[in-house]
Amino acid sequence: MKNSARTIAAVSTPNGLGGISVIRVSGDKALAICDSVFKGAKSLLDVKSHTVNYGHIVDKNGTLIDEVLVTVMLAPKTYTREDVVEISTHGGFTASKKVMDILIESGAFPAEAGEFTKRAFLNGRIDLSQAEGVIDIINSKTEAERKNALFQAEGGLFKKISEIRNNLVHLAAQMQVAIDYPDEDLEDVTKEDIILSLSEREKEILELLATKDNGKVLKEGIKTAIIGKPNVGKSSLLNCLAGEDRAIVTDIPGTTRDVIEEFVNLDGVPLKLLDTAGIRSSEDDVEKIGIERAKRAIKEAELILFVVDLSQKQDLEDKLLLELIKDKKCITVANKADIKTENLPCDVEICAKTGSGISRLSKIIKKMYNFAEIEFGETAIITNLRHLAALNGANEAVTRAKKQLECGMPQDIAALDINEAIDFLGEITGETVSDDIVSEIFHSFCVGK
Repeated sequence: MKNSARTIAAVSTPNGLGGISVIRVSGDKALAICDSVFKGAKSLLDVKSHTVNYGHIVDKNGTLIDEVLVTVMLAPKTYTREDVVEISTHGGFTASKKVMDILIESGAFPAEAGEFTKRAFLNGRIDLSQAEGVIDIINSKTEAERKNALFQAEGGLFKKISEIRNNLVHLAAQMQVAIDYPDEDLEDVTKEDIILSLSEREKEILELLATKDNGKVLKEGIKTAIIGKPNVGKSSLLNCLAGEDRAIVTDIPGTTRDVIEEFVNLDGVPLKLLDTAGIRSSEDDVEKIGIERAKRAIKEAELILFVVDLSQKQDLEDKLLLELIKDKKCITVANKADIKTENLPCDVEICAKTGSGISRLSKIIKKMYNFAEIEFGETAIITNLRHLAALNGANEAVTRAKKQLECGMPQDIAALDINEAIDFLGEITGETVSDDIVSEIFHSFCVGK
């Protein structure tokens, strides 16, 4: 039996304690299978679509298993475009597991990871970029990332890619007609017309590619190293930004011996924070290893938060650190504003203990990365490496086609590259992508989605 012909079932809510669990069932036999284990006022076969029905799940002996609400949704107006039934059981581990066992005994198959969304794609409800937007919503860590993922899941990227692709398809068709029927009395598409059209498509693709840096920040966060001398408050800053005690804080210099990583949502800006060991001359072997790792973190970081102490004068160690980070994007953060005795050159003064000045730090980072100017959820931002590779391929093919025509090459040579660009764009929407890639994408989903 092909997977698409099977009726599948899975728990769609996270494992663990909670008020309810939801089991999703999809396929031609979804209604019949669920009705065979449901005891309510009406048979599920007789209820209207998109209704919620109260009753109990029973086993084959008629023993009550759980009190449930069953939502019936008939094709095609469902997530998968198949008949879908969702059973809301009591939360916890046992109730949903027992109901799942009974559904499997009654003919349902356990769903594979991402199989419900895969069916939505295969049945034409969504394109591949929309499917990837769904998992991005689930995995989003900031409001900006959620908005961008929702824009993609709602078809925003698909519309933009389809517009570019359809224009190239139309152009390729015009060129092919002229190549195949040179003697027919047809309106020719001139070389100048083709070059103009290709230039417009090239511009549109480059506009999408230009969003990749913001997309990388959205998806992965800004890799940010917190550096400074020992005991200036680096770990206190990490804990303040994280909203919890992730690092040990003491008055003893050299407490942090290793690099501590933490993902932080700073007022909508995603930061992948690296709290490093204080950099100084040390004879302690363990501390020396931490210092070397801190130096390596500086090299890998995209942003440096250089922490100085407002209760101390800057010294040679501060100057050596500044030399170490001179070629990096850097914000100098002057900590311990509550016990300030010195006026130090900095970008922002804070008190990591109280959180004073953190909102100002957030604004500086937003401005540095143009976050304040981006309207997330209103325009396409490329966050997916697969999409980025396909767009790069399409751009290179369009550029080649344009250059060939400008160099006097025949239209049929340029048409090969135009068709290659069409295929690259189709990989994003799923129109020209291989089955292996489709399977790989959906295997990254959770079971039940």
